[in-house]
Amino acid sequence: MPLAMGIGIVLTFQTAINSQLKIFLPSHLQTALFSFLVGTITLFCLVLIENAGKPNLNQLYAMPWYLWFGGCLGVYAITISIFTAPKLGFLTFSGLVIFGQVVTSMLFDQFGLLGVNKTPINWQRLLGGIVIFIGVLLTLQR
Repeated sequence: MPLAMGIGIVLTFQTAINSQLKIFLPSHLQTALFSFLVGTITLFCLVLIENAGKPNLNQLYAMPWYLWFGGCLGVYAITISIFTAPKLGFLTFSGLVIFGQVVTSMLFDQFGLLGVNKTPINWQRLLGGIVIFIGVLLTLQR
């Protein structure tokens, strides 16, 4: 649980850092590219030193087509966060992100999408989503 909570902490720092980075670059896309470039270099170095087998081209071709789009989703998330977080404020931005994750996660769990175990939506889960939505609405009050 602390590691999962750490993602929320890191995402807030990442959004704040990328928003500041935007001051030094001419566009949101260039800012996202710079962020991804640094991340890609970091991942490349980590993959070089990790003790795991490397995939070959046949393994990459055998993957379902939709698995190639994870990186595109990351581009959307990073680029839009650079644009919207400073305008909305970080609390409202984070609340909206979390609410979107909760609703989507409930649907993924309910229908077992993309191979997750089915976990039906019950009143407690629904109430949790509603409480988060109310929390987001409260953050809009400045």
